[in-house]
Amino acid sequence: MRDWVPKHFDFAGYIIGEHPQVFRYRDDLRRSLGYRPGECVCIVTVGGSGVGAHLIRRILQAFPLAHSKLPELRMILVAGPRIDPRSLDAPRGVEVHAFVPDLDRHLAVCDLALVQGGLTTCMELTAGGTPFLYFPLRNHFEQNFHVAYRLDRYNAGRRMDYATSTPETIAEAMVAALKQQVSFRPVESDGALRAARMLAEIL
Repeated sequence: MRDWVPKHFDFAGYIIGEHPQVFRYRDDLRRSLGYRPGECVCIVTVGGSGVGAHLIRRILQAFPLAHSKLPELRMILVAGPRIDPRSLDAPRGVEVHAFVPDLDRHLAVCDLALVQGGLTTCMELTAGGTPFLYFPLRNHFEQNFHVAYRLDRYNAGRRMDYATSTPETIAEAMVAALKQQVSFRPVESDGALRAARMLAEIL
């Protein structure tokens, strides 16, 4: 298959909605989004379904443990449209929002993100060079195989297993990710243009 596929398929590369390369300077963008100098911003987002509620609650249990080691840590939790923020009982120091406009910009300039294994969010984080932990849904083929394989190729993110990730484990992984130097492979910024050119040749 490795020999056969390149003979029958052309590859445009990844197509991202808006590549972080087009955003303003990181410090300016952070300031415009309301982030203060010196704070360590962690964003938690689980997408638009309600399936991430259990993951959110475990992360909220991990926050005080991580905060005790990183007093400058500020967590912003995006619950999405199907999880009631009032049901989460977030600890002090965590801001909970049902929706955050321009979330891709927040993901590009935050210091850490905790997400599920969705391809779009994970690749936005990869393109922005943002450290992140991701928790693929159990028995979700795309998140456990396709997305994980792609992230491995970009050397991006740290895969976590929800079933074995205690609040202590998550807190330790958060601190470690913030201390580790990022070495992601760059995400191509011309995927859409290359795809358009391929289509134009056919037409």
